[in-house]
Amino acid sequence: MATVQKSMRIPEELVKEVQTIAQESGKEFSTMVRELLEEAIKMRCCPGIIFSEGVSGYRARIAGSGIEAWEVIANYKGVREDFERLRNIYHWLTEQQLRAAIGYYRKYPGEIDQLITQNESWTRERIHEGYPFLRGNS
Repeated sequence: MATVQKSMRIPEELVKEVQTIAQESGKEFSTMVRELLEEAIKMRCCPGIIFSEGVSGYRARIAGSGIEAWEVIANYKGVREDFERLRNIYHWLTEQQLRAAIGYYRKYPGEIDQLITQNESWTRERIHEGYPFLRGNS
């Protein structure tokens, strides 16, 4: 992606907060600003989606659930995009929460498809190769 250099006036308090976040994550200030700006734009475009750190990294999640958006979309595709069947799978989520995940997918399909492909690449053999202790004593 091409980048453009821009000059901005940012309140000192905000600069300090971004510097703290950048230091804690081991990232450069400009990288952290770009990531925070991307996140803010995505959340503004897709109400009901938040971003948080989890065991699988910093990902788009459905607000109030902790479920990653790609997980819902993988199941949505699995039921041939039948919304009623998706509601049965995630019966504890509201219609708005499910539609937030679908909306996010429509806006950022490449991101979600990449995560689905990455997850599907985990075979039993790959897991045992990378994590032999999961094989057990057999």
